[in-house]
Amino acid sequence: MRLYIAGHQGMVGSALVRRFQREAGVSLLLRPFNEVDLTRQTAVEALLAAEKPDAAIIAAARVGGIHANSTYPAEFLYDNLVIAANTLHAAYRHGVKRVLFLGSSCVYPRLAPQPMPEDSLLSSALEPTNEAYAIAKIAGLKLCQYYRRQYGVTFHSVMPTNLYGPGDNYHLEDSHVLPALIRKFHEAREAGRPEVAAWGTGAPRREFLHVDDAADACAFLLRLADPPDWINIGTGTDVTIKELYAMVAAVVGFKGRIVWDTSKPDGTPRKLLDVSKLTALGWKAKISLREGIEKTYASFLAEKAAGTLRA
Repeated sequence: MRLYIAGHQGMVGSALVRRFQREAGVSLLLRPFNEVDLTRQTAVEALLAAEKPDAAIIAAARVGGIHANSTYPAEFLYDNLVIAANTLHAAYRHGVKRVLFLGSSCVYPRLAPQPMPEDSLLSSALEPTNEAYAIAKIAGLKLCQYYRRQYGVTFHSVMPTNLYGPGDNYHLEDSHVLPALIRKFHEAREAGRPEVAAWGTGAPRREFLHVDDAADACAFLLRLADPPDWINIGTGTDVTIKELYAMVAAVVGFKGRIVWDTSKPDGTPRKLLDVSKLTALGWKAKISLREGIEKTYASFLAEKAAGTLRA
C-alpha cells in the first residue's frame, strides 16, 4: 500500500509516520508544507495526480488551545475547511480509494451526553470557544460520509480525544493544557519558584490519549474492510484537572504548591468520549496517562536540548 500522510511533520502526523514505518508492505508518501501548501487546491491536485497513492490519512490542520481558537477563529475555520475540502476532493478525483480523516472531540455539542457517543453529533450547540475549528472538522467528516455514500469510496473519519506526546506545541498561551502544564512546571522548578497558579477549582474532568496510541488506532481502522463513517478514539477514562496538575508536577519534579484561583472559570465540567464502538471492534489504548506524561516530559527535555522545541 502506498500511503499519503498529510501533515506528517505535526505531532499526530509524526506519530503516524513512526507507526507505519513499522508496517510491512507500506510505502509512505510525505511532502512538507513548504513543498505542498494544502490550502491551495492546485498544489494538492498536482500532488495526487502525479503520485496516485492507494490510501491517505489527513492529519494536517491548524491547531491550538482555547486562546488560539478564540483569537484567530477566521484562520481556524478557513484553513481547516480548505485543507479538508482540497484533500478529500482531490483524493476522490485521482482515484484514492481509502481516506482516513482526523477530526476532533470538539465536533460534539457543548452539552453532549457524557461519555459523548458518536450519534450526539449536531444534536445541539457547539462550545463557543472552539466553534470555528469544530465546524471545519464537521465539514470534513460530512464530506467523507457523502463521498462514500455517493461514490462508494471508503472515506471515513476518526474523532480523537485530547492528544499529547512527542513533538507537541509547548507555547504557554496557544498550546493545549497538558503541554502547557509540562512547560509551566518545568520552568517553575528550574527557577525555584515556590508555587504555580491554576485557574478554577480543578474539578472539571478531561480525557487524554497519547499520540502513539492514536496512531495505532488509525492503523487498526485502516485494516477494517467496512469501518464506521466516524468513530471515537480515546481511553474511555478521565481525570480531574486537579489530578492532572498533581501528576504533571510529580513527573517534572516540582515540589512547590499549586494555588487554585477559584474566581476564574472552570469551563465545561466534563469531556469524555464514549469509546464502546471502538472497543467492540477490538482496539484499546495501551499507554497509561502517567506513563505517557513521563515519555512526553523526556521528549520535551530532548527537544529543548536539541533546539527543536515548539514553543
